[in-house]
This record gives sequence, structure tokens and C-alpha cells, in this order.
Amino acid sequence: MTFSNNQNLVLQAQDLEYSFIDGEERVNVLQGISLELIAGEVASVVGPSGCGKSTLLYLLGLLDRPERGDIFFEGNSLAQSSDQIRTTWRNEKIGFVFQFHFLIKELTVRENVSLPLRKLGMSEQDALSKAEGILERLGLADKIDRFANKLSGGEQQRVAIARALANSPKLLLADEPTGNLDSTNSQRVFDVFLQFAQEEKIAVLLVTHNPEIARRCDRIIRMVDGKIVI
Repeated sequence: MTFSNNQNLVLQAQDLEYSFIDGEERVNVLQGISLELIAGEVASVVGPSGCGKSTLLYLLGLLDRPERGDIFFEGNSLAQSSDQIRTTWRNEKIGFVFQFHFLIKELTVRENVSLPLRKLGMSEQDALSKAEGILERLGLADKIDRFANKLSGGEQQRVAIARALANSPKLLLADEPTGNLDSTNSQRVFDVFLQFAQEEKIAVLLVTHNPEIARRCDRIIRMVDGKIVI
């Protein structure tokens, strides 16, 4: 794959390969994956279970390392960088949303969203204030002082998105973010991705089995047996 010189490029993956050992057999999960993600774009990854979609997200999110290939984030080669460098980029530049929201039930909505900001060294007051602002944009202003387990499933997922957006990421990775939601809440959650991608120029990559969600994305990336297919 030849990469463009588009200044809006956020992330480039080049010839990624990844495998694991199952008994005496080597399973090739990713086989030469290359792609680009552009600021403001919402792209979906679709394909059958086991084709490598979630593994791809984990590699792009710097949570694991490819066996071959490289990952360039804003032009910086990171696939084989030190753990410290990768952690810094992950904390400051990347947001994650999963099928299960992983909110801390003992904390309020606002406190949950403020956690990534506190981790980056922001004061408690400033972190809570910024968290409140994000929650207001997501239509959750009246829920900020509720405990996370007192919200509906759709509300909890929007809080998880707010938490992922708290550090103003350049890249948002979402793994089946609407998998546990009904159709109405699925569309509402997806609307949030579109809104922030366009307004904040965030590159969004989401894995989904929902064909309606996939069709609404700017681009669909189809995977079969660890490869991107046209």
C-alpha cells in the first residue's frame, strides 16, 4: 500500500501481521493489513467473527504489538517503540469505547468521565469541570451526579464515550459500541461519534456487526480471514 501525503492523516498501518499459538498450530490472525485513518472520518470494520477485527483495534490502539509491520501515529513510528512511549501516546491521543462500558459503579457519572484527565495530571476541579462540559454536549447534564449503575444501558454507553473523549483524542477506537443496545439507542450513540468526529476532527474506527451503523459510516473496511478485502 502506498500512503498519501494528506496532512489530515492521523494513523497509518503498514503490512501488519499477528498470530498466536493454539496447541501445536500457529493461527495467523492478521495477514498484511494496511490502512489509513483521516481526521474527521468515521470508518467501520466489518466481517465475520474471528476474522481479526478486534485484534486490529488492539494493535492500532497500541495495546499489543504486531509481529511485522508498523503503525505511524501523526507520522511517528510506534509499533516497536518503548512501553513508556506507547503508553504516553495511548493516554494522550487515543480514546477507547468497548461493548461493555466498564464504568465504576461507586463513582458518579462526572467522576467516571474525569478519571482520564486526573491520570494526565489535571487538578480535580478542572477535570470535573471539563467532564461536565462533555456530558452536557452528550445530553447528560441532568445525570452528572448520578451513580453509574443508576443509568440506562444507552446512558451508560454515552458516559463511556464521554470518558473516551475526555482527553481530546485524535483517534477514537470502538469495539462493538452498540452491541448491547436497542436500535434507538444504537443510532443515538452512533450520532455522538459522527458529531465529535466532525466537530473535533477525530478519526473514528469502529468494529460493528450492525449493517445499518456500517452503512452510515464514511467508509467500510471489510475483513475476511485476517485480510482486508474489497
